[in-house]
Amino acid sequence: MLTRVLLTSAATLAVSAGVAAADYKLTILHTNDIHSRIESINKYDSTCGAEDETEGKCFGGVARIKTLIDAKRAEMAGENLLVLDAGDPFQGSLFYTTYKGDAEAEFMQAIGYDAMAVGNHEFDDGPEGLDAFIDKVSFPVISGNLDLSSSLLKGKVQNHVVLEVGGQKIGIISALATDTVDTSSPGPNVVFQDEIDSLSADVAALEAEGVDKIIALTHVGLPKDIEIAGAVPGLDLVIGGHSHTLLSNTSDRAAGPYPTMVGDVPVVQAYAYSKYVGEITLTFDDAGNVTSAVGEPILLDASITPDAAIAARVAEMGAPIEEMKQRVVANSGGLIDGDRGSCRAVECQMGNLVADAMLDRVADQGITIAIQNGGGLRASIDAGEVTMGEVLTVLPFQNTLSTFYVSGQTVIDALENGVSQVEEGKGRFPQVAGLKFTFDMSVAPLEGRVSDVQVVVDGDWKAIDPAATYGLVSNNYVRNGGDGYKMFIDAQNAYDFGPDLADVTAEYLAENGPYSPYTDGRITRK
Repeated sequence: MLTRVLLTSAATLAVSAGVAAADYKLTILHTNDIHSRIESINKYDSTCGAEDETEGKCFGGVARIKTLIDAKRAEMAGENLLVLDAGDPFQGSLFYTTYKGDAEAEFMQAIGYDAMAVGNHEFDDGPEGLDAFIDKVSFPVISGNLDLSSSLLKGKVQNHVVLEVGGQKIGIISALATDTVDTSSPGPNVVFQDEIDSLSADVAALEAEGVDKIIALTHVGLPKDIEIAGAVPGLDLVIGGHSHTLLSNTSDRAAGPYPTMVGDVPVVQAYAYSKYVGEITLTFDDAGNVTSAVGEPILLDASITPDAAIAARVAEMGAPIEEMKQRVVANSGGLIDGDRGSCRAVECQMGNLVADAMLDRVADQGITIAIQNGGGLRASIDAGEVTMGEVLTVLPFQNTLSTFYVSGQTVIDALENGVSQVEEGKGRFPQVAGLKFTFDMSVAPLEGRVSDVQVVVDGDWKAIDPAATYGLVSNNYVRNGGDGYKMFIDAQNAYDFGPDLADVTAEYLAENGPYSPYTDGRITRK
């Protein structure tokens, strides 16, 4: 689908003439959406165990990033190289839960990034969490579409930065998705501006300073990056994050080529979870125009030996949480699919597990419906023994169970919100229990996509009554309006301080072991 926006290709962009003497080459290594995968990961993007590491089945982790980038710096000594991150190093493993950004700061500093964009999850612990991170790193952290004049981040997050590489000025501009107010916790003093308007203004400001090589380092998702590349004049490259998209010329799982060209502007992204480092080389003519853009993400597999010093420090920091991570809490008879592509678009096995666990815990309180946002499910769980560490990788946000009461119409409105951004892969997609519904993607968002909503009444499935009151359970993030669920903010008898969702899920797995992953048609997509 994304390939339909291609207006040119890298091949047609490359000039047929030889490289002129005045031409300037710049290579950018880039990561995005590492999500606290400090340790290596398995093929399901969860923490990789020692046995799998020994057998060469692991990918990524900060020690492999360090090895790869150090090797590239040595290989390209004297050439022009930048190392950039497109946001969201925060949130997604026990390292973030335990160290709240300190581990991410330490390792990104050791790797030697030149600049980083602010991602939405950098606000998961409020502006205070991002503020503490910035104090621990020496590289600039940028985002141009945030008005921080009333925030403690004023003067900490830069609009843009100009880096001198090989005698040339490289402007780096940035924007963060405006729906961060729904997906994280920036608070009232962080004001968002339109991404395209902000980026256009920053390009104009840089050009007025004589900077003619400008890179947008964004955290808005690939569809918006495509729009930005076509709408913002003066861009030479867009490096993105947020949508966890793999662009590649070699992988059959890629969403499009690397780079994806929009006119003469290359757009790149390198999946997520530390599995790849993107590598793009730009050639500029003496007027500052890009004449060639070529590259490919580098898979950080077992062929890349983790940096010994970084690996030792990871093990040292991981020691206090290792015992808890390794504690076996249950057994699963098969892979429990928690893949982002499933849980943000259709009924998924992990969604059923978590929603069932939530509802089971509070069913004796008169609660009959559970709704879990698909974006809160961050990994799959492999068959066999299930450790607490695996559960916490799936559910890393320390959310608590929230119970509350709303009308049937409010439930319908919530489902409409949940399926309103399926095309964009947004995290609001509703995984449910005690509820059945159908949604039609041919209907415009928020205009009646949802139909045939049913609930259990006296043991039988019956059509929901818009005027009746129903008891719901969700997580505290959703109940307080996260992911667009603002219709729950004023719910009746809301209690947001139930048990931790990860603990509830682990206990449910244990009580129903060996667990058999399943879907049962509770969500039907037309």
